[in-house]
Amino acid sequence: MYPYSKSVSPAVRTHLEAQNAFLNDVSKSIFNSFQQFSNLNMQLAQTLLEETTIAGQQLLTADQHPDVAAVASRAQPVADKLRAYQQHISRLAADTQVDLSRVTEEHVKETTQTANALAQEVARTSAEDSERNIQKQEESIRQFTDPFNKNNGKRGNSGNTVHAAGASMQSGSGGNAQGGSPESGKNSGKPA
Repeated sequence: MYPYSKSVSPAVRTHLEAQNAFLNDVSKSIFNSFQQFSNLNMQLAQTLLEETTIAGQQLLTADQHPDVAAVASRAQPVADKLRAYQQHISRLAADTQVDLSRVTEEHVKETTQTANALAQEVARTSAEDSERNIQKQEESIRQFTDPFNKNNGKRGNSGNTVHAAGASMQSGSGGNAQGGSPESGKNSGKPA
């Protein structure tokens, strides 16, 4: 019906087409109802204009005193026509409701099926994407930790050497901090 890009999946395409068909049928039904309503209003306006014209002509062509009964007799058909108009509108509203129900019933099954297919495809796609993302994260973690594991043996020996040198420096500096030499640290405990 409409050209879709190649990235759009078939489930999305069928669901959009089903929704489009449903909305087209609903809009046709509503527009038909509005057209009938407009025709009904035009008929009423035309009828009222004709009745008013006839009543005006009778009043103008009457002899000296217009007959009140003749004018009142013209009012009764207008009231009947308004009552008939109201009945037509009620019938039109009921027919529109029935037509909308029919259109909805026709499209509900297909739209529900396409929506379910789309939901299943989205769930499957999201599960696949989640699995791919988890695998990428695990691979990134492995790549991040692998260099440390490969160098761990080298680093462990050199790290121990550095640690041992640091420990000897601390013990030497501890004596220097108190008096400059280890012996001065011993003498510093005695009163001078």
